[in-house]
Amino acid sequence: MYGVHVERVNLKSRLEREEVETFLASFDLGFDQDVDYTLVVRQDRPQNVRTERTPIVGTCSKAKNVLKCFAVREEFRGQGIASTLVSVVIDKLFSQGIYHCFVFTKPSQAPIFTALNFKLIQGNESVALLENGILDIGQSLKEMKNRYSIGDEEKAALVMNCNPLTLGHQFLIEEASQNNKEVLIFVVEEEQSLFPFAIRFDLIRRGTAHLGNVKVIPSGEYIISSATFPSYFIREEGEKMKAYADLDASIFGKYFGKYLNIKKRYVGEEPYCPVTRTYNETMKRVLPKYGVELIEIRRKAFEKTAISASLVRSLLKEESPQDLSSYLPEVTLEFLKTSYGKEIAEKIKNSHSPH
Repeated sequence: MYGVHVERVNLKSRLEREEVETFLASFDLGFDQDVDYTLVVRQDRPQNVRTERTPIVGTCSKAKNVLKCFAVREEFRGQGIASTLVSVVIDKLFSQGIYHCFVFTKPSQAPIFTALNFKLIQGNESVALLENGILDIGQSLKEMKNRYSIGDEEKAALVMNCNPLTLGHQFLIEEASQNNKEVLIFVVEEEQSLFPFAIRFDLIRRGTAHLGNVKVIPSGEYIISSATFPSYFIREEGEKMKAYADLDASIFGKYFGKYLNIKKRYVGEEPYCPVTRTYNETMKRVLPKYGVELIEIRRKAFEKTAISASLVRSLLKEESPQDLSSYLPEVTLEFLKTSYGKEIAEKIKNSHSPH
């Protein structure tokens, strides 16, 4: 790699961020807001030329352990710039004690990463997901199977956020429990919710303790949260949702269905949110390809209104919150009476987050 050098971008500098944004825009790419580390490759400054900065010819960023916002100018490809950028970012991850990473990218860019020892997990017309590190998805699921004593018999599954656990969630879980020998609940681990993962996991575990055939399991890294799905290479929001839903459903069917012998996935019908409805429709189309049936259950309602976590959060925002016993199980009601529960309720009142 001659005539160029690597620089770290100061993400607190508006000018430096804007320069990267402008460079990415020339490839019809965006610059995701959750980026926490960014590198650029610049041309070396010619001797006797006093310019503050030379042009960017390549860039790569990361958000936690996800590589993103990657681009190299066409005339500089084949010079080792891509491998240098990725190697330096992976070195940064190693320094943070992170030994497993992902990249979401355009399918046309996937060969760049497979040449750098990334493995393709799954892809579609809009996005490819690859991984690199000490474990892969097959090994991770085998480890999950052993850790949580998951048997080989056919089973049903639910993927839940439960922000917080409601009577609607509990009703859906009970329906699955009554109609299947074993049920797995995968609790989304991403910390994008007002109720932290540890609290959500504990509420679900205690709220299903009466169901002997239900196991509550952390989702792991392979069940993708729509809140963290990178969008830098997909500009149109509707296309982003379709790409996310197809990728997430395909990974679930291809890997979770196969390794854990899951034959049914339960979801609640979605009467209000078009985004969730689109996701359910995508699962109906994708999951049967992998031998997994999607079961939609009519949501539990109170006074003809479907009970949902978003409805509960909106009720908590009210100045004089009404009695929530028609919406929440006892475990959630008791938690909201604790000092931590009251603190979260206060955050909800002051929050504009949809999560």
